[in-house]
Amino acid sequence: MTSLPLQTTSDQPRFLVVFDFDETIINESSDDAVIRALPGQRLPDWLINSYREGHYSEYSQRVLAYMAEQGVTEDAIHAAVKRIPPSPGFLDLLQYLQSHHEDFELVVVSDANMYFIETWLECAGVRHLFLKIFTNPARFDETGRLVLQPFHSHLCPACPDNMCKQVILREYLAGRQKERGGNAFQRIFYVGDGANDVCPARVLGPRDTAFARKEFPMHRLLTEMKTSQPARVKAHLVPWNSGDEIVDALKKIMEES
Repeated sequence: MTSLPLQTTSDQPRFLVVFDFDETIINESSDDAVIRALPGQRLPDWLINSYREGHYSEYSQRVLAYMAEQGVTEDAIHAAVKRIPPSPGFLDLLQYLQSHHEDFELVVVSDANMYFIETWLECAGVRHLFLKIFTNPARFDETGRLVLQPFHSHLCPACPDNMCKQVILREYLAGRQKERGGNAFQRIFYVGDGANDVCPARVLGPRDTAFARKEFPMHRLLTEMKTSQPARVKAHLVPWNSGDEIVDALKKIMEES
């Protein structure tokens, strides 16, 4: 986890925006994108078939070890990450949030890894917008291999073994409220796409908003949950295809607040 200096109590944003990274800020999986740095641009079947449900971080480590064995360098991985396109309208969304930085605090909570996320954000010129990044630690070792570590351990049965985003969000909200002199955020906005974004969305209250990428797992699962178990999802559910739609929704909320 990395962070920027925290604001003082006299400069407290009213709103928290939590972003996923893969297929949310960027328009594809960063893991898939770096595979294109391989000489054949694909993984062997034996490696693909080694994936176990709920153990994606462990699988990613095997993929990165294989890439190092195939001679893929740090420079090649950096170049592959840099080339990943942002999701439609997301640079406009980040520009809007930057223009209202006094109102919005931004964090990333992602099951990708620190090297991919910080590399992409820095190359896009937007790293400074995010107060904290919660993700799996990653570093290149002396052999040139990118080594991953799990972010934490937890007891949530619904999430991958290395990360429960609900645990992270709950702890962050409690810590920030204490740092802010007891002042909670007025509203929380969660922007995501995947199945592992459902668990943290359940933390949100009736004044909060879950922005779920349209027709992606987060959107489908929360839509089903709102119908079959409405008490489990209290937040507004707003589907998005583009960051511009999120900007429009935030503008309306700003006008009402």
